[in-house]
Amino acid sequence: MEIRLARSDDAEAIRTIYNHEVRTSTATFDIVERSVAAQQAWMADRSGAFSVLVAVDDEPAGPESENPDTGDGVVAGFASLSPFRERAAYRSTVENSIYVADGYRGRGVADQLMGSLIEVARTSGFHSVIARIGGGNEASTTLHAKHGFAEVGVERQVGRKFNRWVDVTVMQIVFDD
Repeated sequence: MEIRLARSDDAEAIRTIYNHEVRTSTATFDIVERSVAAQQAWMADRSGAFSVLVAVDDEPAGPESENPDTGDGVVAGFASLSPFRERAAYRSTVENSIYVADGYRGRGVADQLMGSLIEVARTSGFHSVIARIGGGNEASTTLHAKHGFAEVGVERQVGRKFNRWVDVTVMQIVFDD
């Protein structure tokens, strides 16, 4: 598995992974799938320190995901950093996101993406990374804890998806100066 910065030709694969989560899980609170234009705009907003990373399987063993081969492999997952809040005092804090294609779960893809994403956050000069994990996603909370995140709170019933109220677990890692 290769971890690299996302390119514009990865947009459709990223959109496919994300839209699967929109349709099937509480990993995102979006309820409407992203259009091609919305995905391209999202990627354009994430450059430099607000990176998007992809995990690319250069030797896919079969139809592991819905994603097309990008020419150098199949995008198995993606991770990103986004601004945490708009106010200037929050500029040293970012929020992370990690999504893995359905056929690649349980194979260490998220672990590799998380390690690389934390390194990008650290070397970009951020002081803190916030994870907001919806729906009691134990795999995500375990992954974040493995990489040094600590739970800092639970936002109770802040989202509504699939006709039920959903909590958000907030986790954080702080880099020493």
